[in-house]
Amino acid sequence: MSPDSRRGDDARLPNAFLTPGSSSFADFLGEVAPELLPARRTLPQGSAAEMAPHATTIVAATFPGGVVMAGDRRATMGNIIAQRDIEKVFPADEFSCVGIAGTAGLAVEMVRLFQTELEHYEKIEGTTLSMDGKANRLSALIRNNLALAMQGLAVVPLFAGYDLRAEQGRIFSYDVTGGRYEETAFHSVGSGSMFARGALKKLYREDLDVQGCVTAVVQALYDAADDDSATGGPDLTRRIFPVVHVITAEGQERMPDGEVAAIADTIVAGRMIRPDGPAAALN
Repeated sequence: MSPDSRRGDDARLPNAFLTPGSSSFADFLGEVAPELLPARRTLPQGSAAEMAPHATTIVAATFPGGVVMAGDRRATMGNIIAQRDIEKVFPADEFSCVGIAGTAGLAVEMVRLFQTELEHYEKIEGTTLSMDGKANRLSALIRNNLALAMQGLAVVPLFAGYDLRAEQGRIFSYDVTGGRYEETAFHSVGSGSMFARGALKKLYREDLDVQGCVTAVVQALYDAADDDSATGGPDLTRRIFPVVHVITAEGQERMPDGEVAAIADTIVAGRMIRPDGPAAALN
């Protein structure tokens, strides 16, 4: 008997794969294999916050023609540095990216699901989601993680991208319940976010070019690392520097490590002269 004749009906896809339905991959997965969704896993009672590495500070800022997002490279587990070179900023699609703060493992899974969600929608509908649609889909994924967040495994990403309709960069922040908030000019999340936003209040200008905007966010990460032990600063001995993504009307790309290193080296040299960093103009 040939392999083809033995295969019979077993070779056919299940009906769930052939039935028209929602263009949401997460909704489809919830119906077909809900156990694969991170939020559907059951955990014992109690907090698991100290049992998993946590990612920390992410910064984003807009400039005329786009938006920049950067993240430090440190992951912590309690008072221990769990990883020195973790990546926290990922492309979501061609015109957007997402930075993760919170439980690192769950956050990376959520990002992968979000990437698949956007790609699945584009294949089903034949068009990309709007910027607001993308932000809403990420909000739904965060909301589904609420049960785990209540046990200390929270994921709080920062989302940014170039809106082709509005022709500008946009930034969205979230809370653990999935609440979505659009931010103006710049924003930061994570344990060092308060210090990073404080730095950006002094350094940010609406007329910054790409280079100036990248320099401002890397300066903000430096200030966050200076006051927050969970945020990693530029590691000059290991040559580990922040991950930076730039998104414009031409799409999103990760800035080459060499270019980020050159900016970080300049910043560190400046801090040797002025440890508190550049002063803002008073006018």
